[in-house]
Amino acid sequence: MSRLKPIKQIYSNYTPEDFRVWEKLYVKQFSLIKGKVSAAFLNGLDLLDFTPLKIPNFIDINNKLKKLTSWQIKTVSNIAEPVYFFSCLANKQFTSTCWLRSMKEIDYIEEPDMFHDVFGHIPLLSNQIYSDFFQELGVLSNEFLDDDFKIKQLQRLYWFTIEFGLIKNQDTFDIYGAGIISSKMEIKNVYSEKSIKKPFNLSEILKQDVRIDKVQDIYFVIDSFDQLLDSLSEIRKLIEY
Repeated sequence: MSRLKPIKQIYSNYTPEDFRVWEKLYVKQFSLIKGKVSAAFLNGLDLLDFTPLKIPNFIDINNKLKKLTSWQIKTVSNIAEPVYFFSCLANKQFTSTCWLRSMKEIDYIEEPDMFHDVFGHIPLLSNQIYSDFFQELGVLSNEFLDDDFKIKQLQRLYWFTIEFGLIKNQDTFDIYGAGIISSKMEIKNVYSEKSIKKPFNLSEILKQDVRIDKVQDIYFVIDSFDQLLDSLSEIRKLIEY
């Protein structure tokens, strides 16, 4: 199993430009998701004291998460490979970079920076039910580390829930997937008639191809985070088939 070299967030290394980038990204993205994102995400922002005026300090965030759900940010140098990533999830560790894009890259970067990792993912780790599903997904993945096909299936599940998932809100839906929350294009696309919104269906998700080179064609809508957690036994049966 490939392991990334562990690193630390050195908060004093952030420059004035870094703080301006964080503020600009935060203000812009929050304005786009306001009224469209799940209440659990907004609650997480409050619980973890996220603000556009301050880059999150991982030590502070970890102290708060420890009291809430026992999750921790594990700082890494770049994107974690699936096997290592899932292993960390099983131990309630979310791998995150600690670097920010430059102002010149404010609208697009090729690799996710900490704005995607931290703003997009971390607030919902304060939610017990969501974070329990997240951990159990990692635990399940650890059982199939030597089976590339099953790991790929679990990657698809992760993609269409954690990254690009929607949650029912009366007659419409809210966003909870980090890949949507941190992307202007995805937010616009998910509310477009061009994209397809389907009820959560494990059998279909495990067969659905993942596209990383464009906005999504299909999004899946869960009824609640309880539905995700309750689906774990069915997930096991389907990937073991």
